[in-house]
Amino acid sequence: MREKITTLGFDADDTLWHNEHLFRLTEDRFAELLAEYTDPQGLKDRLLNAEKRNILHYGYGIKSFTLSMIETAIEVTDRKVPASVVSQILEAGREILSEPATPLPYVLETLKAVKDHYRLVMITKGDLFDQERKATGSGLDRYFDALEIVSEKTPETYETLFRRHGTGAQEAMMIGNSLKSDVLPALAAGSYGTHVPFGQTRALEEADVPEASDRFYQIDHIGKVPELLARITA
Repeated sequence: MREKITTLGFDADDTLWHNEHLFRLTEDRFAELLAEYTDPQGLKDRLLNAEKRNILHYGYGIKSFTLSMIETAIEVTDRKVPASVVSQILEAGREILSEPATPLPYVLETLKAVKDHYRLVMITKGDLFDQERKATGSGLDRYFDALEIVSEKTPETYETLFRRHGTGAQEAMMIGNSLKSDVLPALAAGSYGTHVPFGQTRALEEADVPEASDRFYQIDHIGKVPELLARITA
C-alpha cells in the first residue's frame, strides 16, 4: 500500500549544521581551567549532572551549558573558583554563540530536492536567539516553510507542529541525529522517524534504537533522504 507523506521535519543542530564539536572543545577547555581541582573525566561527569538538573530551569542551549559550567566550577572548588576562571568560562560560552552555522555535507542538495514536494519545518531545541541566528546565518531558513524552536521534543510537540504546518503526524516524517529527541517522540506521535547518525552525540541525547517500529529508518547521511522518501511513497 502506498504511503503518504506531506510534511518533513528537520532537526537543526548536528543534522543541518555542526554543533556538538563546539561543546566538546569547550568541555576540554573547561577541564584545563579546573585541572588543579579535579580530573577531567570526573569534572565532565559532574558537568553532565549539572546540565541534567538545569534543563528544567534553563532549557537547552549554550546559555544553559555555560551556567552549568559555572555551577560545576563552584562545586568542585568548594566555592573558591577564581573570578578569572569564571570570566574565561563566560568567554568560552560567548565564543560558541559567535560561531557561524555551516551546513553539513548534502544538506543544501537535499533541501533543494525536497522543497517543492513537501512542507518543510525546522524543529529545534535551544536558545531562541541563538537558533534564529544560526537558521538565518546558515542561509537555510529560505528553504523552510516554518521554524519552530521548542523547549522540549515530545510526542505532543510533534502532534501539534505537524498538525499546524501539515496534514498531521501520520503523514509526516521527522529527520534528525538524536534518537531521544528527533526519532522516538515522533514515532510515538505516529510519524515516521528517520535517524541520521552524527559522529558526536551528547550524552543527554542517547537512547536505544527502536528496532520494532515499522516507521523507523536509519540512513548514512542526509543526502539519502530523497531516495528514502521515493522508496516509502512509491
